[in-house]
Amino acid sequence: QVQLVESGGGLVQAGGSLRLACAASGRTFSRFAMGWFRQRPGKAREFVATLMWRGGSTYYADSVKGRFTISRDNADDTMYLQMNSLKPEDTALYYCAASPTSYTGPYYSSARYAYWGQGTQVTVSS
Repeated sequence: QVQLVESGGGLVQAGGSLRLACAASGRTFSRFAMGWFRQRPGKAREFVATLMWRGGSTYYADSVKGRFTISRDNADDTMYLQMNSLKPEDTALYYCAASPTSYTGPYYSSARYAYWGQGTQVTVSS
């Protein structure tokens, strides 16, 4: 079993910052990427950012480009999402996800990811 545990969510004013963390544990597997998705109230889950495990390339949704940064710490197998200049429309439940190399599909599709955390709530007040 693979476990992903998110942390770092909370309540912040517009313009503020938060850093989310995703700690991975359990069975090892060959990773294609790890990413962040979010689900805003009344909306479908959407892609936020992803980091390619081989090579380290990063990709972002247009709505967060220039404000969010995805990174990883190999030493403790943790992935981060630094979120700056937060807006009320960033309010959502944020999920960490891992994509094994055995899966196929575009990096921005949730179907590409096999393992998911429980989510951490981010609320941005205006």
